[in-house]
Amino acid sequence: MAVDDRFPRRVGDLPDTRSGGTRSEIVTGPVADWATDFSHVEPEWAADPYPIQDDLRRRCPIARTERFGGAWLPTRYEDVAAIAYDTERFTSRTVIVSNFRPPRDLEPVGVSPPISSDPPFHHQARRLLLPAFTKSAVRRLEPQTRAFCHELIDRFKGRDVVDAAQDYAQHIPMRVIADMLGFPPEDGPRFREFVESVLEGVNLPTDERIERVDRLFDYLLQQIHDHIDHPRDDLTSHLINAELGGRKLDASEVSGMMALLLIAGIDTTWSAIGASLWHLARTPADRERLVAEPDLLPTAMEEFLRAYAPVTMARLVKQDMHWRGVDMKADDWVLLSFPAANRDPAQFERADEVVIDRKVNRHAAFGLGVHRCVGSHLARMELRVALEVWLERVPKFTLADPSAVTWAAGQVRGPRTLPVRIG
Repeated sequence: MAVDDRFPRRVGDLPDTRSGGTRSEIVTGPVADWATDFSHVEPEWAADPYPIQDDLRRRCPIARTERFGGAWLPTRYEDVAAIAYDTERFTSRTVIVSNFRPPRDLEPVGVSPPISSDPPFHHQARRLLLPAFTKSAVRRLEPQTRAFCHELIDRFKGRDVVDAAQDYAQHIPMRVIADMLGFPPEDGPRFREFVESVLEGVNLPTDERIERVDRLFDYLLQQIHDHIDHPRDDLTSHLINAELGGRKLDASEVSGMMALLLIAGIDTTWSAIGASLWHLARTPADRERLVAEPDLLPTAMEEFLRAYAPVTMARLVKQDMHWRGVDMKADDWVLLSFPAANRDPAQFERADEVVIDRKVNRHAAFGLGVHRCVGSHLARMELRVALEVWLERVPKFTLADPSAVTWAAGQVRGPRTLPVRIG
């Protein structure tokens, strides 16, 4: 049996990254005023954040809340972009807003490199992942992704109503990421549990939240040891053997990168596929046009990404400062709402409309700056193939019950239940 002393068996034996962190009081309940008391995890935001964002952009473009220990929400494209590019005054050491701020000594690596890393470490860590996400590498994954999409739709046989989120959208990135990391595909239900724990459980009691996140890292350590004992050609083995600055990655770096790939690689694409199908189910003119003009799909897909961008990232303020009219304090959260930036009328014509043949579309769905999504080619391939196969096999579909559609609350927004009537 192979031995690698870098990797413990349990997360409790990893280096402590929590002592020195800061916990804040958990505040829940209805929002009093979105300009001074916003919360991106409340049901009203999950159901439809766009009117809220539009109102804030007009009257209070950088909103403030005392929840989560203090946070800011810029809603103009120019402000979101400025912060995303500013690695001197804003740190990425953790990108999920919660009631726990990890200690500053985690910089520049952070909790899940490279997305949580600051320069110059970020650039080095990102380079380790790039080969797996090039256009040519992603192209090789397309045939099996397409075959799996057909397999999922084959399971619809004999059914008039299916859940396009739970029966289709969520399974596609789960299978793709599981294959890339060399994880058992039957562990898909556990992946969903991990996603919900990390991204939607931010207002859980801190100890409970830590316990749930620990389950994820215990699972990742099990997979690492399985790869050490049974080496194979996949992304997990690549990270185990990779070197950074002449040394092999430590256990926290390997497991952190794997956590990033598993969580971000699944939920963002699952949400983008689901939101696109939701739009087509409720907009028959767009659906019929794409069925009749399949060559328009790549353009329409970019518009779905703009209009229904699933991802909001976070930064922490490094030092007290006055920034564009507001007084930010060290360790204040800043939510970078790419969805709000994508609907800024100062940046996009007809920003509040979905225009599936939009010609100029420099959207921010994959982020801006050094942290722009490393997996954008993969996400685009999965979204395109998922929609191509669906429209080929299910050209007619509508919402079975619009009131039954539910959306994820938190920093990745997409349909969690999406019942559609097919045929």
